[in-house]
Amino acid sequence: MEHHVSIWPVLALAFIHFFGTRLRFLAGVPRSVWLSSAGGVSVAYVFLHLFPELSEGQEHVSQLNWAEQFLNHHVYLMALIGLAVFYGLERVVVEEKYKEKREVRKEPRHQKGVFWLHIGSFCIYNALIGYILFEREEGSVQNLLLFSVAMALHFVVNDFGLQEHHKDSYRRFGRWVLVAALVAGWGVGYVVELSHTLVVLVMAFVGGGVILNVLKEELPEERESRYWAFMLGAGLYAILLLSL
Repeated sequence: MEHHVSIWPVLALAFIHFFGTRLRFLAGVPRSVWLSSAGGVSVAYVFLHLFPELSEGQEHVSQLNWAEQFLNHHVYLMALIGLAVFYGLERVVVEEKYKEKREVRKEPRHQKGVFWLHIGSFCIYNALIGYILFEREEGSVQNLLLFSVAMALHFVVNDFGLQEHHKDSYRRFGRWVLVAALVAGWGVGYVVELSHTLVVLVMAFVGGGVILNVLKEELPEERESRYWAFMLGAGLYAILLLSL
């Protein structure tokens, strides 16, 4: 199957990981209005563009014989799994931070294990997004652009969250690993063509992950997030999506 491929979208998303955390004006408390707005854009995309696609894709998933007897909404189950997986990983990281504060002696080896667990999970996440990006290039330029913008802003939110958790470890190692995972996932598209059913399930998993990863950055009280900025980003992108 011929597939018209452009390298620019994946380079643009990789660029976010390279330089996103250097945007110092986005750091600090109260939470930057730009980060809150970026989170709103990502969530609006998932609910108004990605989930409607999943609803259509549900027809393909329901044709799987092994799944018909299991549940009638496999696509949304995958979205729930994506949300639950990233919630669980976030709890592991947060609990380790609390332990650090309580204990006088630190355990660097254990901390390193948590770091790689966290980064490893986001590697899988980035690789899946990279593959979806490749698949999007087969469709319309408009769909590719909408997805790329939403994911670029989502990556900025993720970068600042990961940097807050892991500090220098993320800047020195983590972001490079995430770039490699993104490009690798995109490159897999050249050699592996997943069935439409599997692509739909991957999209569902990523959609659940996006929702959790945005909200976990917005909700903590100490962040002093700007609700109005989140709603502004979500509202404006929703208007754009509904008008197309």
